[in-house]
Amino acid sequence: MIEIRWHGRGGQGAITAAKIVANAAFVSGYKGVVMAPTFGTERRGAPVFTSLKISKQKIYDLSPITTPDMVVVLDHSLLEEVNVVDGLKDDGLVILNGPKPASEYSFAGARVAVADVTSCGVQAGLPPGIVNSGIIGAFSKATGLVELDLLVTAIKDEFVGKKPELNAKAAEITYENTFIGDI
Repeated sequence: MIEIRWHGRGGQGAITAAKIVANAAFVSGYKGVVMAPTFGTERRGAPVFTSLKISKQKIYDLSPITTPDMVVVLDHSLLEEVNVVDGLKDDGLVILNGPKPASEYSFAGARVAVADVTSCGVQAGLPPGIVNSGIIGAFSKATGLVELDLLVTAIKDEFVGKKPELNAKAAEITYENTFIGDI
């Protein structure tokens, strides 16, 4: 089982991004897919997180993720507010929307994959701040768990009537501009 925790800010679409990956993972052959959104005192701009578990086998464990294999961070400024790597397994992976190269970020014992998702989204034609579809491209490149074409299809399905082509393009551009650093 692969446990993924998604961190973002209220309004950025972390829950939607995790849902899109969950749908594409299921289509790609993962028989076990469990997404557990976290709701509470969320408001626009406040730190939020959601959990996603995927497995080739059925998942019976519905408990919250405490030791993720990877974390996906939609906003690099969260690094100053939230310990996004809390509980991250040794040799874990951090997928980060950040403006600096991967070598500029250090997470003890973890690999890091970085893309300037914000800029990639703007390049695709989305308004600044729309990062949930782009981070999916970074996720695909960094993990190889779900192929980009399946994720693009899931993005288009999710964003029907909400610029599906531009959101898909943001994922594709981000995929090409994701850089993976060493531990």
